[in-house]
Amino acid sequence: MFPKEYIEFLVHFHSDRDYFECHEVLEDYWKSVDPSNKRSIWVGFILFAVSNYHHRRGNYSGAKRTLTKSISIFHANINQLSMLGIDKEKFLKDLRLKHNDISKGSKYISYNLPLIDQSLLSQCINKCQKDGLKWCSASNLENVQIIHRHLLRDRSQVINDRLLALNNKNSNR
Repeated sequence: MFPKEYIEFLVHFHSDRDYFECHEVLEDYWKSVDPSNKRSIWVGFILFAVSNYHHRRGNYSGAKRTLTKSISIFHANINQLSMLGIDKEKFLKDLRLKHNDISKGSKYISYNLPLIDQSLLSQCINKCQKDGLKWCSASNLENVQIIHRHLLRDRSQVINDRLLALNNKNSNR
């Protein structure tokens, strides 16, 4: 009933708090199902994960900017939130509070999405257990590998792909 990528997103979001991986998992899924729609619900979740990533690193302007975009997308797709097992009223209220906290410079606190679909919750918890993770763990603020993941990853493939695309673009002119 729920896409496996969504479940993977939720597991990362609620267990290891690897927001970078949340972004990666859902970006690939979004590009396969709704690639040209920048207002897709999947983009909303991607931006929400990115906002949490920025907030945890103390990048308040990045956190606020991406959270603002995600809130707008969630409002535009409010009925899909329910279809994805989320208490939409509580979630949107929580996002407004989180936005206020970020605006005030409040420290990052791990957030759990208000999941109300028991089947979804069971699938997520089972996947956590299978992967040796703990559901609804607090973020490990000492884990540099997760907190600064974008700085530590190997970007050689991305750089090569961009150069190839640029060369193709220039040769087609």
